[in-house]
Amino acid sequence: MNLQGLLPQLVLEAIGWAKAQALYVARSGKPLTERGLALARQVGVKNPELVRLLYVDQLPVPVKQLALRQMILEEKLFEGRAGLTLGHSIMIVHGEGDSRLVSHELRHVHQYEALGGIEGFMPRYLAEIDSFGYDEAPLEVDARAHEVSWPMDSWA
Repeated sequence: MNLQGLLPQLVLEAIGWAKAQALYVARSGKPLTERGLALARQVGVKNPELVRLLYVDQLPVPVKQLALRQMILEEKLFEGRAGLTLGHSIMIVHGEGDSRLVSHELRHVHQYEALGGIEGFMPRYLAEIDSFGYDEAPLEVDARAHEVSWPMDSWA
């Protein structure tokens, strides 16, 4: 799917959807444990006390945001994925919260902080997905480069 012509609409839909999901996780999720705070600091998160983690059965797909939903489904962006970060809010699929995944998602939190939140992150992220593909998108490459392997623990 060539996103170039759709990017303005996708960005608007993604920002609105991400803000709603982030608010839900902020209200329903749990703060990081001391071990989770240490992991967040290690990967560059400036405000780890703001992070909330929510375990879910599956990652949510937009319903009302039709262009965004179509892009996610066509590009299979959530297929095989077990984590999703939206600002300081992280969703992890039950049973998938190892340190590698959590550190990856926490690096995305760092990126949101560095880029000015959801409004700064989403346009860049979607443009990178369009230009490079998911696996080679620079923000994803950076998150993978900051994955760490710690013994299993409780993060939130």
